[in-house]
Amino acid sequence: MLTLHAADLLIAVPGAGPVPGGAVVVDGGTVAALGLYEELAAAFPRARVRRWPGVITPGLRQWHGTYLLKRAYHPDPREYDELGDRPLTGERLEALDMTDTRWAGSVRRGLQQMLRHGTTAVAIGSDPVVSTAVARSGLTPVSILGAPGILPDEPDLDPFRNAYGLADAVAGPLAVGGRADFAVFGVPDEAALTEAGAGTCVATVLAGRLVYRRR
Repeated sequence: MLTLHAADLLIAVPGAGPVPGGAVVVDGGTVAALGLYEELAAAFPRARVRRWPGVITPGLRQWHGTYLLKRAYHPDPREYDELGDRPLTGERLEALDMTDTRWAGSVRRGLQQMLRHGTTAVAIGSDPVVSTAVARSGLTPVSILGAPGILPDEPDLDPFRNAYGLADAVAGPLAVGGRADFAVFGVPDEAALTEAGAGTCVATVLAGRLVYRRR
């Protein structure tokens, strides 16, 4: 099925110029067209239309996937009153009774949190548990070579914390014929996005599938 995703602004290739009133046409898991909404709506009249507030960008890349998934615990919502909703590391992690089942739940929730931050690609090492979980999630695994250092305060789910702007944060450009991995952020433009961060994500699309939508 064809789906036309439209937003206030489309940034298909960071640095190449945004498209006000832009849209992405998805055919299965592939980008079928990019451009102005009016033109694409006329060219693909049978496409289902999804309208989003804000900016469509390529999906983001999370460099520190292994750290976030194997050296940090993501609390279950039922534990928020006791543990809070941020990843736990260091002494707070060591104080927990971490069974295999609990780790598996943490990894699953960590991947869900990445999707909530517009992430479509994650750098991982050779850990089989992480590799399997990433494969099941649909996120694209990428090499950890070239990853920047971990921030000293805590691991962060926001790829902008370790990036120099949008061009450095995305996994790659959106291109016709390429995989339909992108995110939508509830901000007016690129400057606002890099300042506010990936927590403004309102939707994430992996290979054409809507895998996260803010309620």
